Amino acid sequence: MKYKFGTDGIRGKANETLPATIAYRLGFYLGLYFSKKQKGRIIIGKDTRLSSDMLEAAITAGVTAGGCDIYQIGICPTPCVSYLVREEEFSCGIMISASHNPFYDNGIKVFDAIGNKLEKEVEQEIEKYLNSSDELPGKVDNEIGVVMKMDNGVDKYLTWLEEIMPLNLAGYNIAIDAANGSATVSALKLLSQLKANCDIINNTPDGLNINTNCGSTHPEDLIKMVKQGNYDIGFAFDGDADRLLAVTRDGQLVDGDKIIYCCGKYLKEKEELPANTVVTTVMANLGLFRKLEDEQINCEVTQVGDKYVYECMQKENYVLGGEQSGHIIFSKYATTGDGLLTALMLLMVMINTKKSLSELTDDLFVYPQLLVNVPVKDKEKALRDQDILSLCGKIETALGKDGRILVRPSGTEPLVRVMVEAKSTELCNKHVYEVVDLINAKAL
Repeated sequence: MKYKFGTDGIRGKANETLPATIAYRLGFYLGLYFSKKQKGRIIIGKDTRLSSDMLEAAITAGVTAGGCDIYQIGICPTPCVSYLVREEEFSCGIMISASHNPFYDNGIKVFDAIGNKLEKEVEQEIEKYLNSSDELPGKVDNEIGVVMKMDNGVDKYLTWLEEIMPLNLAGYNIAIDAANGSATVSALKLLSQLKANCDIINNTPDGLNINTNCGSTHPEDLIKMVKQGNYDIGFAFDGDADRLLAVTRDGQLVDGDKIIYCCGKYLKEKEELPANTVVTTVMANLGLFRKLEDEQINCEVTQVGDKYVYECMQKENYVLGGEQSGHIIFSKYATTGDGLLTALMLLMVMINTKKSLSELTDDLFVYPQLLVNVPVKDKEKALRDQDILSLCGKIETALGKDGRILVRPSGTEPLVRVMVEAKSTELCNKHVYEVVDLINAKAL
């Protein structure tokens, strides 16, 4: 099969569509690429899924054979790798994770020397090598790289978060869902160090239970926990802790749209929102766009993927952007989504405004929304199909200003995503399944 970087690196089913041999070749190419002038230094982290050790070993062998030294952090959040790359002056950073996907999937994300997603030109060079039969000579003698452990990597990252957000959380009761992933080594430790009273669930990873009925994709248990307990706020992380959803004291879910609204309004009031503008994606709820208009906050819209959100932010010097899924970027501090940083920002707003999370977010009306993933053989063929395009046009006309339809390809899986927002759940169901049924009938 062909290997290609999606919106979040290379991703697939471990040892099936993402075999260890490809992980080795990717590591080998990066080792060669960053040892052209002198021996480079590459840092690598991983999440808790079963295949992460295997892929780490394969990449490590490739990097050292290619001539770079490699530093292993172990289990850590994705933003930890992004932070350490730029602060410790590594040639590049690698994170092994499939984010919110099930345990049997995995992925490889690569960051450049300043913590951004890898440049497109370099990605294309790597893709060309991965999809070829080329066998390049490895390094020999003293040019072979060495492997080093970086046991204090997560602690360095947490210390940095404390320095930029020196909050006193004494008296705050916080519930945490660690998704049996990377947040298990970071969330409880950080919030407890800031003096919060914390209780945590899904904090015992076994390689198979990451994201399983827990975390940001399944926050039901956290919602129940917060409603039944005496908590000021709940935090649900995803598998690699680069995204976050929150739960209010009365059990209402606060997604990325509401987080952007809450933080954007606060930053505007503090005159810390350049051009009074936030950045989001086409998947943001219609209610967010309407509410931002009411608050006289502008909104730039990108295609789905925090990579594209950050590119827009970087180009225009915006400081806040993100996705409904909980990838939130605060570019004053970070170059990628960071669940822990987002949690601290929400707590800072609550402390400084003396308001609960409900008071900060309840006035944003969320339009009913239904998203259905449809497995297809050819995503592009499905999106070009004239019958599907015609039906979507008719639905768009019928919805008018009171809703919208969006059909787009998944960036990481063989799926087409069909999303409708409307005044009622009934209308969402009606129009989504009109499109889903047509796609299935055509067997594209």
